[in-house]
Amino acid sequence: MDKKALRREIGAKKRALSAAEIEARSAVLAKMLYATEQYRAARSLYAYLSFNQEVRTNPIIQRAWADGKRVAVPKVVGDEMVFIWIDSFEGLAPQGAFHIMEPIEDGPIADDSTALILMPGLAFDPQGHRVGYGGGYYDRYLAEQPHHPTVALCYDFQLYDHLDVDDYDVPVDVVITDSTL
Repeated sequence: MDKKALRREIGAKKRALSAAEIEARSAVLAKMLYATEQYRAARSLYAYLSFNQEVRTNPIIQRAWADGKRVAVPKVVGDEMVFIWIDSFEGLAPQGAFHIMEPIEDGPIADDSTALILMPGLAFDPQGHRVGYGGGYYDRYLAEQPHHPTVALCYDFQLYDHLDVDDYDVPVDVVITDSTL
């Protein structure tokens, strides 16, 4: 399946989820994340701010703060993505063409080269390959910052046996699904 068709298929399945399903699945995935060595060992967490029907990350961010971790979230600046340290949800606003929440300020830029990165995406496979939203921001970031451990949280229907990927696609270290529901 080509990426365009895959994006349509996954988008339809995500839109079919009720708000209660999203919250329940997100809670299960969060608990599974907290049990990983990657989460426990991380001093910092670079987390996306969930959009539409994505796995909810605000509770994960709050837990990271409670666990004494620093948290940064992405901000797109031109064609690049940077991570900005945050210590609350204040100072975030919908930005860009898709109105995704981002920090209003351009700093302070996160500087933990070993921070755990939560990877968003539309589809994943067991080998860690992912199909993102098409901007290439995370692939470019990880190509320049290769020492970050990465974890993806996804709904069971987002996991495929195999995905065709491009040479520039950077695989995720760990993919966690909610298939235990």
